[in-house]
Amino acid sequence: MTTVSSETTTERTPGRAWTIRLTGHSDRTATLSCSTGACRMPARSRDLAALRAFAARHAQAHARAATVRPHASCHCRAEQCAAHSETRAYCAGAVLLILRHDASVGRVWSVEEVCEACAPLIPHAAVVARAVRPRRTVETPAPPSTEPAAARPIVPGGFSSPTAGSMDDVRAPNVRRPRRTAKRRD
Repeated sequence: MTTVSSETTTERTPGRAWTIRLTGHSDRTATLSCSTGACRMPARSRDLAALRAFAARHAQAHARAATVRPHASCHCRAEQCAAHSETRAYCAGAVLLILRHDASVGRVWSVEEVCEACAPLIPHAAVVARAVRPRRTVETPAPPSTEPAAARPIVPGGFSSPTAGSMDDVRAPNVRRPRRTAKRRD
């Protein structure tokens, strides 16, 4: 039995990635494979156009089915930012889901959770979804009471004490004290 925790954690979870790969064979056929073992792929075929179309639809299906996790870490960072090795960036920002495919090569489709800093630097990538930031719950203030608040004695300096005495012997805070004059030596 699987138990699901209802608590939200602030720990970063590893960014996910799905890779769909088209592999050619020496007999001019090709096969598709997905990094998720549960996915059903078409059989080995000579129709490369149909396999490419299936791979693109399969990657889009992974992107639609995935919910971007706001506390995921950047998958690109886990790969030492190899996807954009020419430009260095520090991973930061919200988590995005990108679909990456180089049409000139046409063999690999990737869906990855990456950060906002890395996403624009990755070539041939399109942002598919953004993480929904968890909404902060704002506590609503209690309605004002109709009973008058109990009078508390006030102590100068903003502190209050239930044992504070009367204010008769304390100076008012806005009265200026006379300036001390320096003693003259003759």
